[in-house]
Amino acid sequence: MALSIININVNVSGTSTRFFNILATPLAITDGTTIAATSFLNDSGSAATTFPIVTNGYYNLYINGVLQEGDSYTVSATELTFNTVTGAISAGTPIIIEAVELVTII
Repeated sequence: MALSIININVNVSGTSTRFFNILATPLAITDGTTIAATSFLNDSGSAATTFPIVTNGYYNLYINGVLQEGDSYTVSATELTFNTVTGAISAGTPIIIEAVELVTII
């Protein structure tokens, strides 16, 4: 049997959408605290209506520019929810959600 070389090309690309919120008032966080998607602005500076549902990718959450642990929050179409964390976020603190969707083409 002859050796056969198979050339497989895989192309992975991604899109990123970001949402911004600068807290107008302090936010006390306990397990289950939520922030509505409608309180964020999108990349264009327009009011967001929903967050995209990411099926093949991930979300990043930044608070005051610091990336947060993945298990400390969840994102749905309508809200950001804090999980198993407690604390307080001061007024004027930026909160950024980044939704990254990956596409693989073989």
